[in-house]
Amino acid sequence: MRELKNLLTRADRLLFVGVGNVLKSDDGVGVKISRQIVNRPNIFAITVEVSIENYIGKINSMQPGEIVILDCMDLGASPGSCRLLAIEEVEDLTFNTHNISLGRLRDFFPYPAYVLGIQPQTVAFGDELSTPVQKRADMIIRQINAPLSQARL
Repeated sequence: MRELKNLLTRADRLLFVGVGNVLKSDDGVGVKISRQIVNRPNIFAITVEVSIENYIGKINSMQPGEIVILDCMDLGASPGSCRLLAIEEVEDLTFNTHNISLGRLRDFFPYPAYVLGIQPQTVAFGDELSTPVQKRADMIIRQINAPLSQARL
């Protein structure tokens, strides 16, 4: 994904925030990705599951240069599709499975924030990702965890 590659290559302190409900199939994709990110000086992750509002202070205290919220989103696309959006663009696109709309978070973060939304196949009860969402998650994890020299290629 070109947009993510650009963000990774320019980031000074990029924080990935994993959001979602791991008991609702593909809604847990953000959590599953964030748990597999290898923390480095310029790239790090936190997992908040469904209560991002409880972590606003902690996220701000980590002093990231930019943040990327990883979450399941209805993009009106095929399962496993993804988009990187500025947080201002997400008001009407996110699922309402969280206690606060992701679009409202722009009021709490004093730095650029994005949402990496992944189109689910299902959000039915279950703890496994669907095949297309798992494949996309694996691709995203590989891209984030790649050595910075590879990300700049």
